[in-house]
Amino acid sequence: MAKDVSSGGYRDFPGRRWLVVALRAGHIAGVVGVGAGLLALPGGPAGDFVGLMVASGVAMAALDAWSNPVWLREFAGLSLLVKFALLGWFVADEGARLALFWAILVFSVIFAHAPASFRHRRVGRH
Repeated sequence: MAKDVSSGGYRDFPGRRWLVVALRAGHIAGVVGVGAGLLALPGGPAGDFVGLMVASGVAMAALDAWSNPVWLREFAGLSLLVKFALLGWFVADEGARLALFWAILVFSVIFAHAPASFRHRRVGRH
């Protein structure tokens, strides 16, 4: 059941947790496919996994933004905008793809595993 978020609460719905788990699994499969294509088969099938990686990542971001309306004003949400910028660079600059793949991967892991007190800190607040 969705909760009222007018007072800054958190929204949820039955099955959201399992949906996020499934999206994360698809996202990681996409990331691994892109990495395998870059590392083992340059010019190979990495492109087949880009759609999976992007679609599942955007879906997870949309759920986070819906569940927590202030998320895009937190470091966690803003880090996603940085990842989108890096992904745009990745798409546009074939020569930089390998370095950008690793940069995006490391950046993502740092933000995913940083303490919640950091990830959910609002921009401009200490």
